[in-house]
Amino acid sequence: MREKIRLSAEERALKCAALALDKKALNVRVLEIGRLSSIADYLVLASGRSDKQTQAIADSVKQGLKKFGKALDIEGLKEGNWIVIDYGDVIVHIFQEEIRRHYDLDELWGAAPETEIPAEYRWEEKEP
Repeated sequence: MREKIRLSAEERALKCAALALDKKALNVRVLEIGRLSSIADYLVLASGRSDKQTQAIADSVKQGLKKFGKALDIEGLKEGNWIVIDYGDVIVHIFQEEIRRHYDLDELWGAAPETEIPAEYRWEEKEP
């Protein structure tokens, strides 16, 4: 059996962001929360416009990271309103837009430094 390639927490978080952006996720952010909390090193926040889009984003993240190890837990996939994928060092939250606004994790984790997502991953800047 081949050994899994190890990613640092930051590499994993950025890979999750890139995979979410592949499915046209909106307002994708990578927050470094390791100094503020022991739950994880990074949070990845992303939004979709519908349950189908949030499910597609979650599936993209899950499939894209499979070669680096399985998620510890996935919640909310069936409903598609707020999907949480836990990789231990990285927790991915994929929301429908109105759910994200309601729970406002962006504000809750406002003190966390944001890690810049490389421009080549961002679809918004590529389109005219």
